[in-house]
Amino acid sequence: MPNLRPRPRRGAGRGARAAGRGAGAAGRDELVSRSLQSAEHCLGAQDFGTAYAHYLLVLSLAPELKDDVKETFQYTLFRWAEELDALSRTQDLLGCYEQALELFPDDEVICNSMGEHLFRMGFRDEAAGYFRKAMKLNPDFSDAKENFYRVANWLVERWHFIMLNDTRRNTIYNAAIQKAVCLGSKSVLDIGAGTGILSMFAKKAGAHLVYACELSKTMYELACDVVAANEMEAGIKLLHMKSLDIEIPKHIPERVSLVVTETVDAGLFGEGIVESLIHAWEHLLLQPKTKGENGNCEKYGKVIPASAVIFGMAVECAEIRRHHRVGIKDIAGICLPASVKFQSPAYSSVDAEETIEPYTTEKMSRVPGGYLALTECFEIMTVDFNNLQELKSLATKKPDKIGIPVIKEGILDAIVVWFVLQLDDEHSLSTSPSEETCWEQAVYPVHDLADYWIKPGDQVMMEVSCQDCYLRIQSISVFNSEHEMDVGRSFTKNKDLLSLGNEAELCSALANLQTSKPDAVAQTCVLESTEIALLNNIPYHEGFKMAMKKVLSSLTLEKLGQAMDTQCQNNEMSCESGQNNSEQSVPEPLYVLDVSEGFSVLPVIAGTLGQVKPYSSVEKDQHRMTLDLISEANHFPKETLEFWLRHVEDESAVLQRPKSDKLWSIIILDVIEPSGLIQQEIMEKAAISRCLLQSGGKIFPQYVLMFGLLVESQTLVEESAVQGTERTLGFNVAPFINQFQVPIRVFLDLSSLPCIPLSKPVELLRLDLMTPYLNTSNREVKVRICKSGQVTAIPFWYHMYLDDEIRLDTSSEASHWKQAAVVLDNPIQVEIGDELVLNVQHHKSNVSITVKQ
Repeated sequence: MPNLRPRPRRGAGRGARAAGRGAGAAGRDELVSRSLQSAEHCLGAQDFGTAYAHYLLVLSLAPELKDDVKETFQYTLFRWAEELDALSRTQDLLGCYEQALELFPDDEVICNSMGEHLFRMGFRDEAAGYFRKAMKLNPDFSDAKENFYRVANWLVERWHFIMLNDTRRNTIYNAAIQKAVCLGSKSVLDIGAGTGILSMFAKKAGAHLVYACELSKTMYELACDVVAANEMEAGIKLLHMKSLDIEIPKHIPERVSLVVTETVDAGLFGEGIVESLIHAWEHLLLQPKTKGENGNCEKYGKVIPASAVIFGMAVECAEIRRHHRVGIKDIAGICLPASVKFQSPAYSSVDAEETIEPYTTEKMSRVPGGYLALTECFEIMTVDFNNLQELKSLATKKPDKIGIPVIKEGILDAIVVWFVLQLDDEHSLSTSPSEETCWEQAVYPVHDLADYWIKPGDQVMMEVSCQDCYLRIQSISVFNSEHEMDVGRSFTKNKDLLSLGNEAELCSALANLQTSKPDAVAQTCVLESTEIALLNNIPYHEGFKMAMKKVLSSLTLEKLGQAMDTQCQNNEMSCESGQNNSEQSVPEPLYVLDVSEGFSVLPVIAGTLGQVKPYSSVEKDQHRMTLDLISEANHFPKETLEFWLRHVEDESAVLQRPKSDKLWSIIILDVIEPSGLIQQEIMEKAAISRCLLQSGGKIFPQYVLMFGLLVESQTLVEESAVQGTERTLGFNVAPFINQFQVPIRVFLDLSSLPCIPLSKPVELLRLDLMTPYLNTSNREVKVRICKSGQVTAIPFWYHMYLDDEIRLDTSSEASHWKQAAVVLDNPIQVEIGDELVLNVQHHKSNVSITVKQ
């Protein structure tokens, strides 16, 4: 149909449009002006949602005002986002940030804030992307740096660097893959590809088709970059998915002849290798070659690794013991009742509803204080990854009972587990403690024995199974030469007792069962291993008791003096009026608040120090019940100990006045994380705490000194970044994964870290919680070199001063804290007598240490 609208004459149209534009501009300016006024009015009324909408309108109509309103817009966005977060309006919150980033795409503060919200919601991959962008926009933006370093540890775990630097592991995997491909396995699926290095081994060996699946978004994107940089993107198809979700022909055209994987953890099964290989054999792999059958390997399915043998050993190890068993009955005068049983998560997971790793991990060759083998190493089980029926039966099989003879006298602390991965009939890798390997060992701590002392002639008994994708070692007990038993939980079941043999043995075991049966009203309290180590830290509790006693005594004396003055005045008044004032007023207690993280018995200790009302801020009901039981066992009135979070509506408002007319005598803060870093927002907490103290009250610790020294440590270098292309057999991986390297290594133990000290310890920083004007956010420290070498790292630790005399050292043998270290990007060659200048900066809870060149 022809266009019937009349066309305006050119001259008339131009004038009309100009007039319209003038009127439109005036109208727009009027609307912008009114919207700005409305936004400011809404901000004053704290109506952040409406203020945000007005600013959006202003910026869409008048982009030229961006610079003028930027800071106010940011403030409005952040406050409105907080409200949306509190209301769980996630979609609206993310929508606001997307709108803001369309307007300010290069604003590092908005990028960082978006990342923080995403991280709190559990979207770590996405959060990392925003933190990285903020860092690129402003390399000196401390908040974004600290956030990125924290999230990088979640996304690209440190073992990736250690594993890629393990030349022996890379060489053996490469040889096994090369051999399989040469024998005809030309179509390959790499399950859990990581950086894609095994896929590249297969492609280089001559595989025609290589598929690689990786679930982590960060690792998938990293693998895409690595494969492209090595010019193999045409030959390797990367899939961002779980292998369990791969379908034929939707994702890959047909079944493959070889699956390669290294989805094994310290306990072999913990990364789901059994489940993924069952699925692979049923849906993705060609049928296996039967024994004696010949023919082209391309027609048959095969898995690398082919099989594994799991080994174990019973050990004595004081370091494991102090992190998994509370070994003392008295903590600074506080008696721990027999009705309370402490357990670490590794042990309690047997009955837990959610699946938790039933073991912890240690590099046994570097465990502080070493270990003593109490048995020979023994075989726990073998598994054939090329046998579908065997893999299927693993999860349903009844637990195997194993008895191992004791060869040395000692304390039974743990069963240590490792494995030999048989890649094929020629190539194998061992994760034994005696091997120099990238793997740690799985550690199953021993609990619940009446007596942990064992000797030659005894047998260590256990049950072994594979449940919930984990190797489980349960019911650990001791059968001694006199046929008496220290019984683990499983032996309380009659069916287990029947296996012990004759009637005499049975009677003996039953008699022992009755003596070691736990109290019926026992309270089981599950604590993290660092919390158990804290309970075992005697100097910590004794130090706090002495420091609290000093403060409370001085405040009590002061209060007595004031009370006597008041009494004298009252007596004079009552004498004048002829009244008898025999009634004494009940003295007001002193208030102590413990806001340290996790489980703490310090409030109970405070309760023993006179007229004190202690408050604990523990969150878990289980922990509160335990503290109540400990209080009762120490003859406290039930109302002595209060749980502060019951008085506080919002956990984030834990630091506030107990009552409008009362102030705290002592506030206990956690300044150092167990990892060796300074707690986040500790200086902000200290600032609030100072406002809540009564005159003469104290914050504990009152100040903290940070110490460090210069060391040469190849171990720290290799655990922090991939070293060139030689370790990765010529493949270019390092530049990509090293984007996720973090300059600070945490959870270190200096006593066993392989390193050469090149200087004496020096004081790096002072954090004063009571007198903040003594703090400096930036200082230079001169360090004299006392041994020639290459400075590769600066380990650091803290002395926490509860007062000027009482000090706790986070690097001591009893410490529940670990240490941390800054690892330098480039080693610095030094000679004896040289002097290096360190620049130490403290921003919020982030400390950066750089060498001034």
